[in-house]
Amino acid sequence: MKQSVNNLAYEQELINNGIYLIAGMDEAGRGPLAGPVTAACCIMDFTDIIDGVDDSKKLTEKKRELLFDKIKEKAVCHAIINVDENVIDEINILNATKKAMTEAVNSLFPYPQYLLVDAVKHDFGVPYKAIIHGDALSYSIAAASILAKVSRDRLMAEYAEKYPEYGFDKHKGYGTKAHIEAIKKYGPCPIHRMSFIKNFL
Repeated sequence: MKQSVNNLAYEQELINNGIYLIAGMDEAGRGPLAGPVTAACCIMDFTDIIDGVDDSKKLTEKKRELLFDKIKEKAVCHAIINVDENVIDEINILNATKKAMTEAVNSLFPYPQYLLVDAVKHDFGVPYKAIIHGDALSYSIAAASILAKVSRDRLMAEYAEKYPEYGFDKHKGYGTKAHIEAIKKYGPCPIHRMSFIKNFL
């Protein structure tokens, strides 16, 4: 399915004002009981639009995997940053998300002139617009959402091999019934967010 023009509406407005280095940013993993929060930031090439880019939650795992490789290949630049469970417990999930996002922006080269971000408001050190449901409304944010989601899912699959009793490959750390039962049975493992699971212990 071709990208609808609406998905580039925010970007086109900026381009019309002479702003070309536009980064999209999103995160994955604010809600899970285990693992990091992951932020991705990317500057896309608007002369080479990738078909099918959409909010990562709307795509199948197979489709996300295919788009992940295309986005990394065709992006002008991209960065993916994880902030782990220890930092989340120390500074809370919102601040950990902002930390991951700020580091992702600062890791880009070339540095963006403007940032489109999914919902989060923060001083990122660059002019920005926080867009509610931005991953469904902006091509750049949607691309970042895929980078963040696939990267984090792959990491959780690796943790599933290290801590097989929790089933991280299935639920990616979210609070499913099976996951909560595993925590109650086996106790927490090193990647659990203690501030999130204290009610289950």
